[in-house]
Amino acid sequence: MAASRFEEPARPVTAQTRAGLTCPACGSPDVAQVLGDNGGVSYVCTSCGHSWS
Repeated sequence: MAASRFEEPARPVTAQTRAGLTCPACGSPDVAQVLGDNGGVSYVCTSCGHSWS
């Protein structure tokens, strides 16, 4: 069944959204974890491109 034009499409549930991790710039839950060259962990928002660690 197709979604109504008034409904938002469902977002995939990821480990980040379950943990409550959201982008500090735009508030989006679409966040990816990125491993740095020195072994550090950073995050990047796949919606707006903001990155942080």
